[in-house]
Amino acid sequence: MNLLRPPVVLAAVLAGGLAVGLLAGCGSSMPAVATVASGGQIPGSPQELERLLITDVPSGLPRLPDNGLQPPAGRKDLADVARYAQDPGHEQQILREYGYRFGWERFWGRGTDPMTSVFVYQFRDWASAGVYAREIAGNDAEYYHGMLQKDPPQLPAGCWLLSVDDPSSSSVLHGPAAFAWCGHGVFSVSVTAVGASPKAAQAEVAAALRAQLRRLPPR
Repeated sequence: MNLLRPPVVLAAVLAGGLAVGLLAGCGSSMPAVATVASGGQIPGSPQELERLLITDVPSGLPRLPDNGLQPPAGRKDLADVARYAQDPGHEQQILREYGYRFGWERFWGRGTDPMTSVFVYQFRDWASAGVYAREIAGNDAEYYHGMLQKDPPQLPAGCWLLSVDDPSSSSVLHGPAAFAWCGHGVFSVSVTAVGASPKAAQAEVAAALRAQLRRLPPR
């Protein structure tokens, strides 16, 4: 079963100094990791983060067991995410520079039928999470050969939407797909859906993303 985890490619970002500059310029002014600016609590552990993930999706697809997937879903530490890259050691160094703390992944689907996933990764500050979401959106647009939009009308402001209407453009997709990424405070949130049609995939992504963002502490 393909879990729609493309290779993570972040090296170019740091090589160009973009992420380093943002982190150096913003790190000292970011709120402590225990709270957000509004006073709401944010997770202090992967287990606390897990409780904030949505438990079902608008399409009604059944949730897939974390340990029944390969690689497993669920808790994701820095090394887990780095393994998605072709050079895990180098990727781990880059993610550490980004301030990656921990994350959680969850999947819904039936075999190779339409599938939905939600990834929530927590970073040390707002700038890191936002830059990560933006760069992964660009990376996935290149990987899946889709159309990338910033601030599309069906998503909250500050989000990216990738549409792959023709699955034949990517050998790893079994149908039309939609991908969304948002920086939300110290979180990078990603939602993916493969649907019966481009419209169905985009509707699933938009509804699941909004449901997930409502469960997180406000920005």
